[in-house]
Amino acid sequence: MKIMKGLFKKNQVIIYVIALMLVTAGYLNYTTNTAEQVSAQTAMEMEANDDMQIADIGDATLVNSNDVVTNSIDANTTNTENASMTDTNTTTNTSNTSTETNATITSDEYFTKSKLERDTMYSQMIESYENVLNSSNSLETQKQSATEEIKKINDTKNSIMICENLISTKGFTNNIIFVNGDSISVIIGVEELKQEEVAQIQNIISRELNAEIENIHISTK
Repeated sequence: MKIMKGLFKKNQVIIYVIALMLVTAGYLNYTTNTAEQVSAQTAMEMEANDDMQIADIGDATLVNSNDVVTNSIDANTTNTENASMTDTNTTTNTSNTSTETNATITSDEYFTKSKLERDTMYSQMIESYENVLNSSNSLETQKQSATEEIKKINDTKNSIMICENLISTKGFTNNIIFVNGDSISVIIGVEELKQEEVAQIQNIISRELNAEIENIHISTK
């Protein structure tokens, strides 16, 4: 009888131990599954947040890029318009300058400027011949030729001055004479000349410059 009771108690202890083990195993299994679910959910949420952050960053960059492109286009357009306005102003100023220059050329100053350029040319020619005269390397024939040319230039200059003064007394104060060998060109600052006026100018030029009438060319300006 005692043996039976001892076996019964031993069996109860074993049952209790097995039950406890089953309860513990079930608890551990539940805890593990719950932790995995929580971990998986947390990972998914973190991944979703990361995607949203990436999307936000991408959108912000895209917007900024568009702004930069738009601002760049606007700046370029503004610069182009300014450059165009500058070119237009430059063209206008150039046109005005050209008009002013033409006005100056067609004024009385044309004759003063032309006479100055002509006299400067004669002075340079005389200087060149004088260099030949003063050079120790020049031959006597060269010096003689240079002397004759200097005299010829001075005679031409004096004759031109006399002609221009005489033409001025006829009422044509704006006049200029160019001598090129036997050919003589005369420019008178009027719109039109009468036949008798042309004849008077030809007589003056022919007498003072020893020129043939057919070699005298008269024009108006």
